[in-house]
Amino acid sequence: MSALAISPMKRAVRFYEAPIGKKAVMALTGALLFGYVVAHLLGNLQIYSTNPDQINRYAAFLHNPSNALALWGARLVLLAAVILHITASLQLWLLKRTARPVAYVKKDDPGANYASRTMLWSGPIVAAFVIFHVLHLTVGAVVPLQEVGPNEPNVRANVIAGFQNPAISGFYILAMVLLCMHLYHGLWSMFQSLGFNHPRYTPKLKKGAAICAILIAAGNCSIPIAVMTGLLR
Repeated sequence: MSALAISPMKRAVRFYEAPIGKKAVMALTGALLFGYVVAHLLGNLQIYSTNPDQINRYAAFLHNPSNALALWGARLVLLAAVILHITASLQLWLLKRTARPVAYVKKDDPGANYASRTMLWSGPIVAAFVIFHVLHLTVGAVVPLQEVGPNEPNVRANVIAGFQNPAISGFYILAMVLLCMHLYHGLWSMFQSLGFNHPRYTPKLKKGAAICAILIAAGNCSIPIAVMTGLLR
């Protein structure tokens, strides 16, 4: 069979079957999910606005019936990205374990290796947190939600009420620390998967990834800390 006779679907399947294909899927879905994490953080930080209603207005805009199609479309894309990301990650881990059942002893970069070793379990824990977060602030299955009107949740009041519970705040902060490690390794390895790997640039990519991961974790952790210390009421 000639190369031209192979359908695009078969080419895609063959590409994915190779380790480089799985790495490419992880890199692309990781970039998409990273963009969502940044956008979500920027939305959450509106709780610090001098206008107490700002974050509620933002939430009302997102959940406006006229935006329902776009909102659910984005949710489905993100869900597909999460499934593909986790699937490719597990498949790569299994391939690596099969090819090298005994790990190398030498570790040139302890920080990078620690983040790498936590990727497999930090990902599922963060995913479990996302589910908990949705149940908490979207469904209201953890703490009863307050509303400013019919189908209009009082996001500010719900966030503050939830984070006044030390267990919820502690779990949130733990998840953000794990997310920080996950992002650190994921961001710079994403560039490696896409072919950007050079002794001159890799250390800079690692440093940039660390800065981005720490800033995101700090921004998210600041909210429960601000609630528990009384800065947000």
